[in-house]
Amino acid sequence: MQPTSATEILVLELITSFNKKSVPISLSSTFARDLAFDSLTVMDLVAAIEDEYDLILPLNMLPDLETVQQLINAVEALVKAKHHA
Repeated sequence: MQPTSATEILVLELITSFNKKSVPISLSSTFARDLAFDSLTVMDLVAAIEDEYDLILPLNMLPDLETVQQLINAVEALVKAKHHA
């Protein structure tokens, strides 16, 4: 898997730091099933992403972010919206 954007690289690095079981990560990996992240780990990951990008991931968005790719897409959209605000 070759990262295609700076956001993808950074988000993958952040996810890897929470991947205590060293499960292989792909863009289609799910947080709950594949990576076995519990809700606290997911919230810690969200906080790390929010700190890194100085943005807020809306709570109503979180249930829709099941895969690594969905999270990367959401971060890219929020960063883009922030810069156009």
